Amino acid sequence: MTADLLSIDSLFSSEELALRDTVRSFVDSEIKPNIAGWYERAEFPLDIVPKMAGLGLLGMHIKGYGCPGRSSVEYGLAALELEAGDSGLRTFVSVQGSLAMSAIAKHGSEEQKNEWLPRMAKGEAIGCFGLTEPTAGSDPGSMATFARRDGDDWVINGAKRWIGLASVAQVAIIWAMTDDGVRGFVVPTGTPGFTATPITQKLSMRASIQCDIELADVRLPASAMLPNAKGLRGPFECLNEARYGIIWGAMGAARDSYLAALDYSKERLQFGKPLAGYQLTQEKLVNMALEINKGMLLALQIGRLTRIFHRLIAGSREVSGAACCSAGWIWA
Repeated sequence: MTADLLSIDSLFSSEELALRDTVRSFVDSEIKPNIAGWYERAEFPLDIVPKMAGLGLLGMHIKGYGCPGRSSVEYGLAALELEAGDSGLRTFVSVQGSLAMSAIAKHGSEEQKNEWLPRMAKGEAIGCFGLTEPTAGSDPGSMATFARRDGDDWVINGAKRWIGLASVAQVAIIWAMTDDGVRGFVVPTGTPGFTATPITQKLSMRASIQCDIELADVRLPASAMLPNAKGLRGPFECLNEARYGIIWGAMGAARDSYLAALDYSKERLQFGKPLAGYQLTQEKLVNMALEINKGMLLALQIGRLTRIFHRLIAGSREVSGAACCSAGWIWA
């Protein structure tokens, strides 16, 4: 790869490179030839979901319940290659796996995990993650959506905004204020009172779906609550995983932009020679490639530390206290 000035590929295992190459081939054959049309029509291609599931891209870092159980670095490489095709399609994998499936895997009951995770890993069910509200974007602690007890049931009223996939999802993870603080709920989207309306006329992320959600007396059984999510730590633990994937995704978009600029500079003639023949253009291209390589090294190091962190959580004694401190800082 022309952008790999520091031979970063040599830092990946054969398994990681194989997974990356598989996703790259998928992007080259399924996404890049079609993305211009999807973008122009503001269309999310639902028929691509089973294909992504077949590659093990949905909930790929989750272990058990029919999920692939891949490493953090493999998940990152997949996000990188997907976003080199389109940010919106990488976002689908992120919302499905790092947000909706992660919420159930981290905080759900065994019944909730068994009901939803295998279907979501196969692409048979799509999930969304309802946290952001019209007046509570970066301040979810002020959310107005409220869930009240009514006998053994919960009744939710409120609104969410900019919720990815909500209009095509079969299940929504809805975060709501209660008398006991913020709690999460697993809400089948066919529940009476749940309405998702796509937000149209976007200028970016056009090959993806973002929606407004209205919750009008949505009645749920007590078993719908995520039992292990209490307070804002619940959604934030899911957002941390999504942010990790976005680090890699941004590198994919940057690499694709760099390669496009490089190709253009070789083809565009000015004063009788290609733009790439001028030192000023060469400096710009080198600086772009350098920043991409720096970002790749950062993403990879975070991925490696994540593996150490998970080993520590599992009770492993194979790592040093220094590694513990580093991993703990990353996930603080």
